[in-house]
Amino acid sequence: MKILLAAVNSKYIHSNYAVYCLKAYAEKYAGTDVPEIEIAEYTVNQQTDDIMRDIYEREPDILCFSCYIWNLGVTEQLADGICKVREDMPVWLGGPEVSYDPEEVLTKLPFVKGIMKGEGEGTFLELCRAYGDHRTSDEDLAGVAGITFRGEDGRFVSNPWREAVDLSNVPFVYRDMGVFAHKILYYETSRGCPFSCSYCLSSVDKRLRFRNLGLVERELQFFLDQKVPQVKFVDRTFNCSHGHAYAIWKYILEHDNGVTNFHFEVSADLFHEEELQLIRRMRPGLIQLEIGVQSTNPDTLREIRRSMDLDRVRDVVSTIGQMGNVHLHLDLIAGLPFEDMGSFIRSFDDVYTMKPHQLQLGFLKVLKGSYMEKRKESYCLICKSTPPYEVLSTRWLSYENILCLKGVEEMLEVYYNSGQFGHTMEELQNEYDSAFALYEELWKFYRIHNLHGILHKRSARYDILFDFVRERWPGKEEYYRELLIYDYYLRENAKTRPAFAGEDRADKRLVRRFYEKEEMQQRYLPGYGRYDKNQMRKMTHLEIFKRLGQIVLFDYMERNPLNHEAGTQIVLPEDFA
Repeated sequence: MKILLAAVNSKYIHSNYAVYCLKAYAEKYAGTDVPEIEIAEYTVNQQTDDIMRDIYEREPDILCFSCYIWNLGVTEQLADGICKVREDMPVWLGGPEVSYDPEEVLTKLPFVKGIMKGEGEGTFLELCRAYGDHRTSDEDLAGVAGITFRGEDGRFVSNPWREAVDLSNVPFVYRDMGVFAHKILYYETSRGCPFSCSYCLSSVDKRLRFRNLGLVERELQFFLDQKVPQVKFVDRTFNCSHGHAYAIWKYILEHDNGVTNFHFEVSADLFHEEELQLIRRMRPGLIQLEIGVQSTNPDTLREIRRSMDLDRVRDVVSTIGQMGNVHLHLDLIAGLPFEDMGSFIRSFDDVYTMKPHQLQLGFLKVLKGSYMEKRKESYCLICKSTPPYEVLSTRWLSYENILCLKGVEEMLEVYYNSGQFGHTMEELQNEYDSAFALYEELWKFYRIHNLHGILHKRSARYDILFDFVRERWPGKEEYYRELLIYDYYLRENAKTRPAFAGEDRADKRLVRRFYEKEEMQQRYLPGYGRYDKNQMRKMTHLEIFKRLGQIVLFDYMERNPLNHEAGTQIVLPEDFA
């Protein structure tokens, strides 16, 4: 008997942590009763025919799919197709996208045998036992908590939801690291959430549980010993327990291997001073923090039942930002109740002034089972009927408003979140009363000049921004040209000069003489002792900024671990003569 756990991920670098937990739990606790369990991971970018062929050739006796908003459409197609060529094979679905309306899902998908609802470890274990090595009957499934299934007579049988699992009893899933090569590793030390945000399914589960810290420390050490590039914690609010968060951050600090980065979702207003002092001591790039602000409108926050001290959020974000060693990612959600365009613009500007490394402008997803879904009518909330159920309009935002925000989101991704235009955008923002207005104006420029909907090269984005400046502020184009050149060479070790930069002002003879001196003296590049002048020149860049009155050396061996910008030094005129 073989059970195949299939997962369709959104990107190749992702892995499905859930199916690995199901397999590990069943194999540990089912004893000799456990069937053979195999995992198959795919991506939404693969052809469904290729995925279906792979599933078929694996010859499973039972097929289980992990379902989320990003893969349900593909999963339904796969399940439909495979059931037509394997009528003998039961198909089960599990995951948040099918847990909260299982009978509706079974009605829509008549080829599916059943749904695993909620947490899957215990339920999957019992299913493994129920199937065993024999044909399973309704009687075998009747005692399995946490499932809704189609009976032999065609009627639906809905068993009670299962009690929450003890998180410390879920085995550590990472052993064969070859399976996870070049992928983000996900890890979990708590389940549930103490908050009640109406748009989030985590608020449905109030059973907040933590993994034993002794286990956590041993597992963290495994990641550190393996020198994995990144571990992403999937805890919904990692720092909701001060003692738990502090102990883990302290262990990471004390055992830092100089390589591994740890990502956490946190609430900024829950930070204790003790935690902030600990974080201050961390290596730049050791951790990164994602903070969901969502809105700064008090009426909106009250309506979505989100508890947050905004003044404390600003203080903590400012404090961590000044430390200069932690990558900060702040989130906003468009489409929340009581947030019209004016309110959202204020929220955008409020969060923008906090100067995160990334500002994600997301759009409300009306998730099945969430309190937000129950309030759709009262909010006049219209959303897409298919996953990810994204907002189209509300009582406060028209579809036209949503389209405008989509354009601003695109410009924000290109010109802010990319980190490639930092100095230019900071200065451009001063030309406007509102940061939002800058990105809205950029979007209008793209629309007017038919630049949207095109996959532009990275260097072309600089040319477009320079054209934008020349059209809007013709008297300042040389100033902004130099800012763009500075931003460009901070990120790009390019030996072909970009079009917007114009002629290179540096005399080639003087540049050559500078590197000859540097080979002997190593005044500006002390870490380049094993390189000759030609190699030094390839690994750095010299630029003369006439308006700034500076000669800048860009050093690409000394990149900032947070934003990957090159190290810079001001070259004295006498060293460039």
